[in-house]
Amino acid sequence: MRTLMAGFVKTAGLVAAGMVLVAASAQADVVPPFKGNDTGGIIAYQLAQTTDARQLAVDHCASYGKVAKFRAVDARYGGYVSFSCRWVPYGSAQRPLRTLY
Repeated sequence: MRTLMAGFVKTAGLVAAGMVLVAASAQADVVPPFKGNDTGGIIAYQLAQTTDARQLAVDHCASYGKVAKFRAVDARYGGYVSFSCRWVPYGSAQRPLRTLY
């Protein structure tokens, strides 16, 4: 009788653990459609189709006193437009800005 009860408790425990694992299914992290910092950022391709992605990048980089340089476009569902923020545009005759941190 005692081994039957121990087997029942063990089975009930495994079923309960399985239910917890099923209830807490894996979910992907939510990434915002526009994300960036002082070195650059990404814009979701869906957002880039409906808004002016170039202006979003230029405004973002300008908030850090930099200019935007577009890097790549992954033109598919779930893809991104990537850009970097630079101190001086390519081909510029100006010297890079010097900052003291």
